[in-house]
Amino acid sequence: MDFTVHHKCSRYRARVAEIGTRRGAFETPVFMPVGTQGSVKSLTPEELKEVGVRILLANTYHLYLRPGHKVIEKLGGLHAFMKWDGPILTDSGGYQVFSLSQLRTVSDEGVLFRSHLDGSRHFIGPKDAMAIQEALGGDIIMTFDECVPYPADYEYVKQSVKRTTRWARICLESKSKKGQTLFGIVQGGMYRDLREQSALDLVDMEFEGYALGGLSVGEGRETRNRVIRETIGLLPEKKPVYLMGVGMPEDIIDAVSLGVDMFDCVLPTRNARNGTLFTGAGRMSIRNARYLDDDRPIDEACGCYTCSRFSRAYLRHLYMARELLSYRLNSIHNIYYYMRLMERIRCAIKEDKLKEFRDAFLASQRNGLEHSLEEH
Repeated sequence: MDFTVHHKCSRYRARVAEIGTRRGAFETPVFMPVGTQGSVKSLTPEELKEVGVRILLANTYHLYLRPGHKVIEKLGGLHAFMKWDGPILTDSGGYQVFSLSQLRTVSDEGVLFRSHLDGSRHFIGPKDAMAIQEALGGDIIMTFDECVPYPADYEYVKQSVKRTTRWARICLESKSKKGQTLFGIVQGGMYRDLREQSALDLVDMEFEGYALGGLSVGEGRETRNRVIRETIGLLPEKKPVYLMGVGMPEDIIDAVSLGVDMFDCVLPTRNARNGTLFTGAGRMSIRNARYLDDDRPIDEACGCYTCSRFSRAYLRHLYMARELLSYRLNSIHNIYYYMRLMERIRCAIKEDKLKEFRDAFLASQRNGLEHSLEEH
């Protein structure tokens, strides 16, 4: 992987860079739509490319359970399987295992868990996580880590950091496939000294990139930004930084200002399926009755396929009727919104106007929320 910084912000740690992989390059800061089951729900690879997506995330845990990483490997790997020829990042499955709190047991060797699909028993350790991701064929792969809940006891998090560091070393030693870039994941809960220890341990191993894990698990915005700020300065400037699972637009802008390069979240597509749409004036609930006969597009300043063809009234009708087209059109709009948001952030950094962009964006979101509350 190549990582080249092209522009730096004079006020913040924000930067515009380019990451080159064996399947193409993309600019950062970047948002990666989540293809949990090997697809971004309801959208085709061609539609994703049309709205500007350059890299996807796929989920190791889910693809391991169904259809199985060996099946995917036999069929030519994940790119061939899902017909996506751009870069793919595969997560390690650590977060999904964390979410199965009633179905898993963590030990120093790995995690024993029951499938959420059929209750069958499985074990994944660091070597297994590497073998699965190598079979899937992701371009960027992640070390196996333990994601702790919030809040969490200091002593437990301390032992968890030791475990995550040990697993990271095993992942590094176990990796055998060339052409895949391995990122280490910094853990440590909300504790400054444990985050520092985790970061320094991983930097000593010289990974090609670093992720901040264990955030967006219930902590507040100020706490999350504090952890990012305290940790990111410990990581090499010449390596990309990936904030896992954070996806609210305002949170992305905060994190970019602090120096984060990469993001992923299910938010745009999950919200689309729930009828929540992102606009320049804040979030819109298309199921609201006031859109019953509204012939305007979702956002008159948006150039996506959905906004250029369909009215709010039609989109509300589709949603209320539970038509499948509702999920597709809403998802196209939300993914397009996120791609344009990242494009605008990169442009603001290049012009050294990120503060002005950030202030204007947050003001527009506040005004949109106030207007929405007044209408209710």
